[in-house]
Amino acid sequence: MSQGPRSGLAAVSSALLAMSRHLEVRDVLKTIVASARELLDAQYAALGVPDDHGGFAQFVVDGVTEEQWRAIGPLPRQHGILAAMLHEARAERLADVREDPRFEGWPAAHPEMSDFLGLPIRDGDEVIGALFLANKRCSEPRVGCGFTEEDEELLAILAQHAAIALTNARLYERSRELTIAEERSRLAHELHDAVSQKLFSLRLTAQAAAALVDRDPVRAKGELQQVAALAAEAADELRAAVVELRPAALEEDGLVAALRTQIQVLDRVHSARVTFAAGGFRALPAAQEEAMLRVAQEALHNALRHSGAGHVAVTLERRGCGAVLRVTDDGSGFDPMKVRRAGRHLGLVSMRDRADGAGGTLTVESAPGKGTTIEMETPGG
Repeated sequence: MSQGPRSGLAAVSSALLAMSRHLEVRDVLKTIVASARELLDAQYAALGVPDDHGGFAQFVVDGVTEEQWRAIGPLPRQHGILAAMLHEARAERLADVREDPRFEGWPAAHPEMSDFLGLPIRDGDEVIGALFLANKRCSEPRVGCGFTEEDEELLAILAQHAAIALTNARLYERSRELTIAEERSRLAHELHDAVSQKLFSLRLTAQAAAALVDRDPVRAKGELQQVAALAAEAADELRAAVVELRPAALEEDGLVAALRTQIQVLDRVHSARVTFAAGGFRALPAAQEEAMLRVAQEALHNALRHSGAGHVAVTLERRGCGAVLRVTDDGSGFDPMKVRRAGRHLGLVSMRDRADGAGGTLTVESAPGKGTTIEMETPGG
């Protein structure tokens, strides 16, 4: 590499670290493309993830403005050199892509490209993407300035790590989808129990009112008023179920709104008082907000189901560039060491894994008869 082995190794290391830092598939794709373009000093870079219909499920570019991208039009199809990389799973290094017999042209707004370097991204025998660069930058114009064999070797290393990062991101998103489905199922069960209790009380009160109509109309009137109140409460719970059973709207509403909505529902469903306060909080990277939401849900579940708490308080506040989530209850508490030795986890392992995965830390403070405080801190981005 022209910059020398030390600076070149540092650049590769930075690119690989950047790829492993993200968990969302789209973020991983953008990072791979930007890292490849910067590392190999190209004017353009792109990465396409193929679908099963001859097109691309996702296509990310770097070096093209938003205006240029919109003017280019629809996503490309799997044809020409792109198709060769995907179907034959081999590298393509060309001095001028326009002179290759497989070249089929491009839209009018497409930027001019000449020298070309492309590689398939493979997970085992499966080709999961195509990464390519165009227009190698040169310090001074000269004949034959283009991508070299050394560039191809470097891009091959990047493609191997890109396959790992992309596969991990896909597994993370699938895991998150399963977690969301499990959480919705659990909340549905809690809400069903709460509504069932209200409807059972409603039925008994209505029966009592019917029995009193003839012999004690005044008491019957009171019972009917109670029927109306219980019916209103049941309607509120059903409305809450409709709202709560939607997927958590972190992307649209943010962590504060998602937490507030869920805590309002839990406060209505459970006999314990559940409160929420947020101060000075600012948006975090998506993976960190996702982890904080799941830790809060697990801690709330433990407090409301197992601690016998009368009050559970959730706070979210800024700390430096990051944030601190705190879930405190006044319940029975426990000895964390005894719980660990007995092989009972109360979701602590899951919460620690989520905190670690987001680059944060989890602290648990509890003692028998003294309640529990679970705190998660994330560094921000």
